[in-house]
Amino acid sequence: MTASTAPSGLLHSLWHRLTHSPIWPVLVLLYIAGTTYLVTTAPRALQWRVLFLAGLLFIYYMPQRPVIKLAYAGVVLGILVPFLGISNPFLLEIGFQICVFATLALGLNIVVGFAGLLDLGYIAFYAVGAYLWAFYGSQQLYNLNSVAGAQQVRPDFPFDANLFWLFLFLGIGVSAITGILLGTPVLRLRGDYLAIVTLGFGEVIRVLANNLDKPINLTNGPQGITPIQRPELPGFLTSPAMLEWLSGIARRNVSVGDIYGFFFYGLALVILIVTIVVAKRLEDSKLGRAWTAIREDETAAIAMGIPLVRTKLAAFAIGASFSGAMGVVFAANRTFVSPETFSLIASISVLVMVILGGLGSIPGVIMGAAVVTLLNIDFLQTLSLELSRLRQGTGVIPILGIPWSQLPNQLDPARYQRLVFGLILIIMMIFRPEGIIPSQRRKMEMHEHEEAEARA
Repeated sequence: MTASTAPSGLLHSLWHRLTHSPIWPVLVLLYIAGTTYLVTTAPRALQWRVLFLAGLLFIYYMPQRPVIKLAYAGVVLGILVPFLGISNPFLLEIGFQICVFATLALGLNIVVGFAGLLDLGYIAFYAVGAYLWAFYGSQQLYNLNSVAGAQQVRPDFPFDANLFWLFLFLGIGVSAITGILLGTPVLRLRGDYLAIVTLGFGEVIRVLANNLDKPINLTNGPQGITPIQRPELPGFLTSPAMLEWLSGIARRNVSVGDIYGFFFYGLALVILIVTIVVAKRLEDSKLGRAWTAIREDETAAIAMGIPLVRTKLAAFAIGASFSGAMGVVFAANRTFVSPETFSLIASISVLVMVILGGLGSIPGVIMGAAVVTLLNIDFLQTLSLELSRLRQGTGVIPILGIPWSQLPNQLDPARYQRLVFGLILIIMMIFRPEGIIPSQRRKMEMHEHEEAEARA
């Protein structure tokens, strides 16, 4: 062992002994309890929220049976997050968005990570699900023949709000059919050509949503569709006794809107769990192995008897169905959809989540979605607010000696969101190209030359 590898080998040995000791689950439990207390006492502190969510990473690496890991994760996601969300609804919003984008990333991972088909228009399927419920769950049917922007104001809706549950499954089916329609004409394409065609498909969907407001007003154009109905909540959740009890726990007035925050977080979490189970079963199935063969070598896959057309179409359809389901949930949660939500940048963001987490890795993709979402809606925004607070004070920047009040607004971190993502990707590609939590196959591929040098 050389001097350069001795410290890393020693640290690896100590880490292995610690994680495989009986005390490790107890330490993880104490860690979760401690961070929960810190988040409760200081809900606005960003570092405690990040440390709390990092507990899920410790649970993943905990050397215990899957049942025990699932029990720990269930306690954190099903009990602690809703409990903390009573006093800090923003945590539920973070949890909801992580679940949404993790589901989108898992769907794209089937297309890109499993089958090796580069799709730059994946957000279009998200738009299909969102506009499906937005059209039928709003008053848009009353406005088909109206001039764009001159909607009729009516107190009723054409359909019952509880049809949301039916449209949740319809969103899956319609998005899957849309995925097949996209996949059929591009089956002979691969690599850059496939990426360009799918990019164009995503832009076509966005432009259609932006311009289908005349001569027949289907989408209300750039103004979007609002209000969109939400499904009715069970009566006991909105009863005065329940609201009063939750208000006593939160030490604030809990409204029906807060209850909907719990509802949509729970629904998004259930859909994410179902998506994980389906993706895991597909990865280990005959279809999953066929996707892997196509990704490695299409010619060899055809020679082995794999039906290329049907297998590729299955990847597009299944990946799109996950996105369509979350599109329906997104429309109901926001009660508003507009074309700007489904831009090319949104597709690139989902692709960044997949690459950052690890192509083909289910836990890695979820971790990538969590990291990107936290950077987008929490970390950079919190840092911007902190800089704004410092600008209003009389202090100076350490070392530089420049007053905070003279710091230009152009240095606002929220303005450089894409720059931050780009720097993270560059650093990852240099130091960990396989991703945060890579799949075993991907890890072997990326480090094959290192193993060859070690054997030599």
